[in-house]
Amino acid sequence: MLSQNLTIKALTDAVGGGISPRMVRHYHQLGLLPQPARSRGNYRLYSQRDVQRLQRIVALKQQGFQLSHIHKLLESEPDADRTGTLVAQFQQQYRSVIQQIAHLRHTASALEGLLGRDGDCQLVQAGAIAQLKLLDVETQTQLGGLEKLWSGLDAAVHAHPEAFQESLQRLLPDLSDRSEIEVDLLSKLVLACGDVSLVPFVRVGKGAIAASRDALKAGCCIVADVPLIHAALDHTRLAHLGCVTETLMNDCHITSAVEAEQAFWQHSEWKTRLHNLPAGCILIIGYAPSALLAVCDAIAHHHLRPALIIGMPIGFSHAPAAKRQLMQLGLPFITLDGTIGGGLLAAVALNAIADSLIEKPDCHCYLSKT
Repeated sequence: MLSQNLTIKALTDAVGGGISPRMVRHYHQLGLLPQPARSRGNYRLYSQRDVQRLQRIVALKQQGFQLSHIHKLLESEPDADRTGTLVAQFQQQYRSVIQQIAHLRHTASALEGLLGRDGDCQLVQAGAIAQLKLLDVETQTQLGGLEKLWSGLDAAVHAHPEAFQESLQRLLPDLSDRSEIEVDLLSKLVLACGDVSLVPFVRVGKGAIAASRDALKAGCCIVADVPLIHAALDHTRLAHLGCVTETLMNDCHITSAVEAEQAFWQHSEWKTRLHNLPAGCILIIGYAPSALLAVCDAIAHHHLRPALIIGMPIGFSHAPAAKRQLMQLGLPFITLDGTIGGGLLAAVALNAIADSLIEKPDCHCYLSKT
């Protein structure tokens, strides 16, 4: 039990999270933390209640909330009028963040245009950098110089095919602490969407790579949530590994996340099918968030025991919640934090692991089995 008379140093030690005494004093000035009692020597004395409030502040700040909004969150009463005002403020902050992301994405694209050039383009790259140095001097308001610059760079791409791996070596973050197979998995996910910033959002559970490889080598059953994901699987390799592939919601009319979510809710048969899937299967959920929620519930109640879950549904409320539940199950998983995901990325993740086991045969023998 913590003392009820904590010094400011003891308070920050109890809270952790990189909080400092200087930050605590700043929060007092903003009204985020109430002024504490004072000792006879005029030292601030804090209670367990102060610890809890500061922990909430730190947690909300880590989630990206502005200090002004944190203050209103902690002080506001749960009535409709104040909640509506706060939601409107959050919407305004969200739009501002999206604008910042768009600006950063433009900056990243410009850097990728230079750094992503392979060896054959390096002479053009050097010339482009030299032009960029002069660009600000020659014109700060006209974009014509930039257009000519990129046109010159683009002219070089017709001479040879793109060297994807060479470009990735320049653009990917430091992955020296990852296994070779995991680096290959991350590279393939980036190539599937063209967004290097995806890497920090990829979550690979402990032992997930090894568990999935063992399951594939044993010829496990692979279940995709919708036909589009099933179609994107590397059936040639999977057939040679002896893996059977199935579709959970086997309805060819499902072509979007919206349709997948509605179909899963409207037809209870899909939930029933989950309970009948074989132990040791690999589940790939890339469309319906509620399907992943149902998978997590079935596992929690011991109705389902897959070898691996690849959970990458798209969604803005259910999907992040489903992914958080997935990561808490204690089973091998591969997922993407937050709202991002999609069927293609989910299929690419499975294909990358299969790729690590077997060279792709120059045949389509799986077609005779369909």
